[in-house]
Amino acid sequence: MEIISLTPFDLSVAAILVIALSFVSARMGIGLGRQILVAGLRTTIQLFLVGLVLESLFANVHLGWLLLIAIAMLLAAGREVTNRQKRKFSGWWGFGVGMVSMSISSFSITILALTVIIDLKPWYEPQYAVPLLGMLLGNTMSGIAIGLDRLTQTAWDQRNRIEARLVLGDDWSDAIRDIRRESIRSGMIPIINAMAVAGIVSLPGMMTGQILAGNPPLEAVKYQILIMFLISGGTGFGTMFAVWLGSRRLFDDRQRLCLDRIKKTG
Repeated sequence: MEIISLTPFDLSVAAILVIALSFVSARMGIGLGRQILVAGLRTTIQLFLVGLVLESLFANVHLGWLLLIAIAMLLAAGREVTNRQKRKFSGWWGFGVGMVSMSISSFSITILALTVIIDLKPWYEPQYAVPLLGMLLGNTMSGIAIGLDRLTQTAWDQRNRIEARLVLGDDWSDAIRDIRRESIRSGMIPIINAMAVAGIVSLPGMMTGQILAGNPPLEAVKYQILIMFLISGGTGFGTMFAVWLGSRRLFDDRQRLCLDRIKKTG
């Protein structure tokens, strides 16, 4: 099946929806009109730039260039994790907790998929590596951001309860165990919901893209199942590690609650 190319006019028609949404938001006093326009503009510029970079990368396959792009993606994802939290860790920890957790989970699972499951030769083929890493980082980023935001906000709200448990003899892990569990659960709910309704309520993005590109539906389904399982693993393990690391950061070596290590943003 021939791929139907989109013209600038086609994209402009779709952009009218974003402009209309921004206008209605402004008229209703929601306060998101400007943010919607900026987000739409960023989407357009960023995706076109990425398209140009990927075309160059596909034409010149090299591990060094792939690592450079992967690091840039990781740094951007780490920044977004920090910006999405109402209360974030101060200093390097505000950026480091999310970035380290994403790098451990997303990079390891991406390499596993490329070398063992898909079995590419070479394994760093950018046509597969970059989209796969991007999907893993994007979803893992959301899970970690939600989990850390829930952790720090709840720890702040329940600080008296945590300190009471410490006074009664609990160690730091026991004192914050319930909050840690709920934080991990919050971070994992979006991907669980996405898996639960895939194919019934929604057709996931990768599957839809492959079908629009002319690939057989069943082949697109197999790739989508693979991606959903990889994303769930990356999101789950990344969120668990980030929340555990963050909860440990809330206590000092003498197991005292140190809420001065987090600060309110905005």
